[in-house]
Amino acid sequence: MNVRRLIPAAALAGAVALGATTLTACAGAGAAGGGGGGGGGGGADGKLDVMASFYPLQFLAERIGKDHVKVATLTKPGVEPHDLEITPKQTGLLGEADVVLYLKSLQPAVDKAVAQSGVKNVVDAATLTPLEVHGTSGHDHGHGAGADHPEEGHGDEHGHSHGEAAEDPHVWLDPVKYAEVAKGVGAALEKADPGHAADYRKNTEELVARLTALNTEFEDGLKNTATRTFITTHAAFGYLAERYGLDQEGISGVDPESEPSPARMKDLQAVAKKENVSTVFFETLASDKTAKSLASDTGLKTDVLDPLEGITDKSQGADYFEVMRSNLKNLQKALGTK
Repeated sequence: MNVRRLIPAAALAGAVALGATTLTACAGAGAAGGGGGGGGGGGADGKLDVMASFYPLQFLAERIGKDHVKVATLTKPGVEPHDLEITPKQTGLLGEADVVLYLKSLQPAVDKAVAQSGVKNVVDAATLTPLEVHGTSGHDHGHGAGADHPEEGHGDEHGHSHGEAAEDPHVWLDPVKYAEVAKGVGAALEKADPGHAADYRKNTEELVARLTALNTEFEDGLKNTATRTFITTHAAFGYLAERYGLDQEGISGVDPESEPSPARMKDLQAVAKKENVSTVFFETLASDKTAKSLASDTGLKTDVLDPLEGITDKSQGADYFEVMRSNLKNLQKALGTK
């Protein structure tokens, strides 16, 4: 199975200065609903100020915190999370937040800013559910050619190592693991704002129930298919593939923008023929050039499989649930649901 940007194993030791933990993120800054007051929030409006690193964490904070929180994000819509640079002003805002939610080592600039901010209530999402090591291919065809020459000081363009076992950060693409993270976020908000603990608990239970139902939709929707293999430029779907018994084949390994080697392209052509693959997937935040090139060479179609690192006007849905259901439909079509 493939997963795009891999987190070094050492990253898993991210500290949770809060006791529970929390996350939040990208697609847009701004408040999440109206008034709440009186529950321990540090803002002038009485709300809990939450700073999230990117969209999957932002989504959880907004859905669980609702009217009692004001959620901002470091990663704006349309910005590839791993390319994020943090300004001194943003570092200052981190220090003023009541709770900071991030996923350690996914965004090196965020890690540095969090360390410099001095904020006490820091939640590392990587501590909320076990991270696993995923290879770049469900068939163990190698580590995604095209990323054989990582940039100095990084493991690849996004700071992750290719040459050794590494932890996969893309837990939000598995509804079951995302629900585990949601529980940790809810517990963290309860601890930070005990006056509204009952509301946070209720909202967490409702969100977990929706994620459980989504998992059932994926289980039922992908139970009987003509093939179990899919090809994608962005190898971010290792947890999803593992959860539902699929095999992910990444064109360029963890970096969808890198150029795959001729050997890798030839390998994928053989896989496509052997496994009756019909579609090559690309994502909205990266170029579709490589996907279209492979599709052209093999007579395959192209479609979108969204890693949900941000919501933009190009996204196939307005929020996590809508995009995930679009992903399910696209997978069903590509895999030949029976």
